[in-house]
Amino acid sequence: MIFSPFRARLSAWAKAGRLAVVAAAGALALGVAMPAFVPGAAMAQGVSGAAAAQKIADHFSAVRTMTGEFVQFGPKGEQTGGTFYIERPGKIRFNYNNSPIRVISDGNQVVINNRKLDTWDLYALSTTPLNMLLADRINLGGGRLQSVKQEPDMTTLVVGDKSMFGNSTITMMFDPNNFELKQWTITDAQNLDTTVMVFNLRTGVRFTDDMFKIDYKRIATKTKQR
Repeated sequence: MIFSPFRARLSAWAKAGRLAVVAAAGALALGVAMPAFVPGAAMAQGVSGAAAAQKIADHFSAVRTMTGEFVQFGPKGEQTGGTFYIERPGKIRFNYNNSPIRVISDGNQVVINNRKLDTWDLYALSTTPLNMLLADRINLGGGRLQSVKQEPDMTTLVVGDKSMFGNSTITMMFDPNNFELKQWTITDAQNLDTTVMVFNLRTGVRFTDDMFKIDYKRIATKTKQR
């Protein structure tokens, strides 16, 4: 099953204190190599680069709600897709096409739920790179911004925070003209990449009250049954 290897990686990262949950939480890929951004090849960010990066981050932070479609690419060539939903601060949901898997963050916890098997894997949002992506305001200060690469058709930011998720990083790619998010890649401590590409975006949308609800009662029941 596509999801199983990634769930194992999640567990290992969580125990190591540097969980690298990606925005759709499955180990997916397109079947062809993605044009991955290599942090070591990035241009030196400089003062102007850092200022430009924070401007983009502030623009993205100002988007309070968003929905769209995604395709996710895993480190071994896996691929899948579906629909995602974001509400700041801290809330995200991924529904997979033709899959019982769903991923939900309610602003405090991230749960990976297999509805067919009735399994629930719960992780603290604060220990994941998603915490930064979904923050009320994305703050790139304090050494979090590792590099900036500015090109005519794309601006790429590499961000990390050892106090949150150790050696894992999140690479975000934006359109330099309208600052629209195009994709992000999470690189874990083993230097494995998982990339999410997003498209058909809509912002300023309203969601139902239960869109980001986690069934803690069900999780508690399953925990007692173990």
